[in-house]
Amino acid sequence: MNYKKLRNFVFTLHRYIGLAVGLIAIIVGLTGSLLVFHSEIDNFDQHLQSGIIRPQGKQLPVEVVLNNVKKIYADQLGVKFQRFYLPTKPNESMTVILKTKEIDWLPIYINPYTGAILNSKPSLIQKMFFDVIYPLHYALLGGDIGLKFVGVIGLLIAILSITGIFLWPGWRRLISGFKIKWNGHPKRVNFDIHKVAGFITVVFLIFTFFTGFCWNFSEFVNPIIYAITFSKPQPNLVSVPIAGKSPLGLTDQLKTAQAALPDASLSKIYFPGQPEEILAFSFKLKEDYSDVSLDQYSGKVLQVSSSLKVSLGDRILNSFTPLHYGTFGGLSTQILYVFVGFSPLILFITGFVMYRHRYQEKSVRHN
Repeated sequence: MNYKKLRNFVFTLHRYIGLAVGLIAIIVGLTGSLLVFHSEIDNFDQHLQSGIIRPQGKQLPVEVVLNNVKKIYADQLGVKFQRFYLPTKPNESMTVILKTKEIDWLPIYINPYTGAILNSKPSLIQKMFFDVIYPLHYALLGGDIGLKFVGVIGLLIAILSITGIFLWPGWRRLISGFKIKWNGHPKRVNFDIHKVAGFITVVFLIFTFFTGFCWNFSEFVNPIIYAITFSKPQPNLVSVPIAGKSPLGLTDQLKTAQAALPDASLSKIYFPGQPEEILAFSFKLKEDYSDVSLDQYSGKVLQVSSSLKVSLGDRILNSFTPLHYGTFGGLSTQILYVFVGFSPLILFITGFVMYRHRYQEKSVRHN
């Protein structure tokens, strides 16, 4: 296949993938722009709900706080602990994530010095993100089927982006590839906007959409990554239920976990949702985060893992989060990713206009 035929093939592939998936890419891109600063927005919303917390000596023990929450919600059937976050600053609240019959993710903020609950229900911002924006972004509100559909879209957009790199006119004349002739014919201006916006954002579009594909098809992608990097996958840790015995109390489990990392400070607790699941504690030691996983019935330490001592395969998988949300370069790349989220809208509109011009020209020639 000569260069001209190859270029025509790539151009056709680029055009029809763009037309086929453009509208979905716009939805995913715009919701992604909202999610870039979700952590910061969530922290701001938490402070609004918690109010001003004044340090009052020593913070209450974790067990006391959780027992207090359990008593308050004892009359509600189906309430389960999911996670517990300790404050990173003296004036921040503790956070317990509950699962209820009505809400799968209910953050409860607690004064770490008095144990008082500072909010009774999720805020409008929390509902918007967890009920609308997140499900729309990764699954188009379509559950498991939507999850896979968006994953396929992510792969197609990554392919579309690669074909765009191949077609970029700047490879022949570098300056022309970055130039927009604003005083030219509208058709030319439209083309210039498409080529410049596409080239500026193409690498980041590949990062975001390809990592999204990998997450949505993790059951297939993760084993491939472990295989090509010659890495061992994380072991499937489970608790072994003991007949007639309830899970051990949190106080004993916490002592066991702390003994495994005596110099570290507790940061988070991940509670099991099912009888076979593990109880995990996350600790912070200087710049390192380590997890201690326990059998919830025997209290046996199943694994102690460090964020600084992981395999190449795990490092690649861990890199997906900063690459997807743009946090790898701090505030500057987060701001850039907000604009990257708008690029599918710009590229689809300009691409569709180019398609219409081409279609109309063909119609005129045939007539």
